[in-house]
Amino acid sequence: MRWRLVLYGAMLAAGTAALQWLDYQRLARAHWEDIYVLLIAAAFLALGVVLGARLFGRHGELPDDGNPQARAALGISPRELEVLRELAAGYSNKEIARRLEVSPNTVKTHVTRLFEKLGARRRTEAIHRARELGIVS
Repeated sequence: MRWRLVLYGAMLAAGTAALQWLDYQRLARAHWEDIYVLLIAAAFLALGVVLGARLFGRHGELPDDGNPQARAALGISPRELEVLRELAAGYSNKEIARRLEVSPNTVKTHVTRLFEKLGARRRTEAIHRARELGIVS
């Protein structure tokens, strides 16, 4: 009994596919100019997207070094700069630790040192001061 259902289903699917193919053939014969225009338009769209991405896209962002003179004057290390950027992006200590693959205590230490170096008491002050100095954007 089960094989009959499978056989009837397969025959129904084959019949439906044949009808769809015939309908497609009729459509292709009646509107062949439109189909060619559609294919040419799709080719030009793909070409435009590729050229636009190559001409106007960024090929790998260069790291934003910020203001190297201010960083050197304050003695901000590259790792502290990474933490500062994450702070400016609004991440919590736990999120920064996860993103930089360090412990939360390490992040806290970096944040404390950044506060000292930037003369800040809060995260918002540190970020504001770093933006004033051009260290982060």
